[in-house]
Amino acid sequence: MKRLFYLFFLVPCIPSLAKAQFTITNTSTVSLMDPRTGNWPLDLQRVIRESDTCYELSFRDQQESQSVNMETLKFGDRVQLKYFEKGLEALSKGNTGDIAKFKDYTIKRMDVKKQGQKGGLVWYVLTCNDGTMTNFQQPEADRMIAAIKPL
Repeated sequence: MKRLFYLFFLVPCIPSLAKAQFTITNTSTVSLMDPRTGNWPLDLQRVIRESDTCYELSFRDQQESQSVNMETLKFGDRVQLKYFEKGLEALSKGNTGDIAKFKDYTIKRMDVKKQGQKGGLVWYVLTCNDGTMTNFQQPEADRMIAAIKPL
């Protein structure tokens, strides 16, 4: 009788008491654009998780020239990514030394002129609050703006 009790009542309850060793998550990472590849990559990605979407800008930390230290600046949602775009747009119309400050990072514009050159190159320095940094030129910023704008 005890065996029947165990068989019919306790055995069906065991799977509900057991905990899984792992869980299956449905995530997807899509590269929206690669403004720069090679030794100093810069990659804008969309990460889709079960119930939310976030965006990431992956780059190689330029303070580490001897080793490859890939870093990620995370944008919690599309609104935060749009603020990044607006910061780049405002700086592109600004002057050298202008800074766009955000909660987790800052972007600084630097105009580099060589002697005898009429125009010059516009560089942006992206510095995260954890000290990591990268830089990129105006054409790369323009490509990031163009990729973010339709989102």
